[in-house]
Amino acid sequence: MTLDEIKQRFVNEIKLRAYDDKYVDRNEEREILQIAVQLGVGVDSARAALAQVCGANQYVLESGVLKLIQDQIEAAMGDDGKVDRQEFDTVYQTAALAMQGKKTERQIKTMIVQVMEDTGNTKVKTGWFSDWYAALKKDLGVA
Repeated sequence: MTLDEIKQRFVNEIKLRAYDDKYVDRNEEREILQIAVQLGVGVDSARAALAQVCGANQYVLESGVLKLIQDQIEAAMGDDGKVDRQEFDTVYQTAALAMQGKKTERQIKTMIVQVMEDTGNTKVKTGWFSDWYAALKKDLGVA
């Protein structure tokens, strides 16, 4: 199967799963990648082709947004080893743009907190009498 045929198959598989919301979550991505592997395509090649097809057709690929969030959090941690509220808000703005309105503010912030927790990047700058991160987690129901 040629690369063009695989891409066309990806377009068809994406349309089957994400046509209504133009959002490919991790479960749908896993299903599509399994089909590619069954067709004899390597995982890395399949993932790259999937990202290319999603980009060309304005579909949001959740794993791509999660990777973007992780990179942004790591960059924010890089200067002093902590994330402050302003840096968190910057990560949120970037993720919201990447989501193209597919998720709510609450869902995006929950994703960011989950990435921070999963990667262990939970050191935050707090004020004298307030901890914005703990308050945010409590508000989101993640605490």
